[in-house]
Amino acid sequence: MALKDAALIELRFEDRRVLLAPHVGGAIAAFYDLPDGNGNDGRGALHWLRPASADALAACNPLGMASFPLLPYCNRLRDARFTFDGREIDLSTDGNAFDHALHGHAWRRPWRVGLVSSTMVELHLNHEPGSEPAHHWPYRYEATQRFELDDSGLFVTMSIRNLADQPMPFGMGHHPYYPRTPATRIHTNVRAMWHATQDLLPTFLGAHPCVDALASPEGSSANAFDLDNNFAGWSRSATIDWPDELRSVTLCADASFDHMVLYAPSAHPDLLCVEPVTNTVDFLNLDAPREDVGGGVLMPGETVQARFGWMPGDLAQSDVERNKSTFPVSS
Repeated sequence: MALKDAALIELRFEDRRVLLAPHVGGAIAAFYDLPDGNGNDGRGALHWLRPASADALAACNPLGMASFPLLPYCNRLRDARFTFDGREIDLSTDGNAFDHALHGHAWRRPWRVGLVSSTMVELHLNHEPGSEPAHHWPYRYEATQRFELDDSGLFVTMSIRNLADQPMPFGMGHHPYYPRTPATRIHTNVRAMWHATQDLLPTFLGAHPCVDALASPEGSSANAFDLDNNFAGWSRSATIDWPDELRSVTLCADASFDHMVLYAPSAHPDLLCVEPVTNTVDFLNLDAPREDVGGGVLMPGETVQARFGWMPGDLAQSDVERNKSTFPVSS
């Protein structure tokens, strides 16, 4: 069974489970509930994120996980290049298999396990620039993911600290996949959508019918639009409903995660991603206001931290939760 991989770390809270894969890019392999309280491999479970497959685990493929971290930037960088602080940065030979540098490199690196309890684990990544694949980012940094499981859901605190002796541009986020059925609906509020070229590079920020559909009382069907787009001015709360299963999960995030990615391709009706991110595609090359592109700059020794989480519920609860932009504060 995919969920019996010995390298996974399991968190438990009552009948709720999380499986983490530190060796597969510090990813989440599964997040689910066991309604009958029996078993530990996810069979018969209610999955809130699409669970990892056996093949993905065997291949250590982050794209087959439930969710993986995006650091030190999110989404694509045009031609794997950018200029920052007068310096030309070339990531084209970083081992990334895509035409444009994608999602940073943390998802392609193993993470180190730190503090562990039955309901919490910390994963750490220390980056030293180098010539080997996934090490070409020229700034030293350290990052942490803290996963906490309780009765309200799964919460992730991400932090990144600049260890370089110069300013470092950065972005961060997570890339969750959700179960997608013909009935799946998405509720959220965004200001505008980044329209994009065929190879998914941004062209302009503007209106789109999905913006109104997502904010409507009934939300938008996951099948209503063919989307792989970034959105600015996100309310930092999104609810995914499965009305055919009478359940939902609400994603909420701290400030910093003011941008969202929605991936609902018509060519792959089994795939759905609603991603909390701090920056849009190609943010380091776009000539646009900061509030439209996001991202930030860390000074030497500076740390930034932000938190997001998924809160499962039934459809009656989701009517309340989808209107929230905050969530329980960690203890």
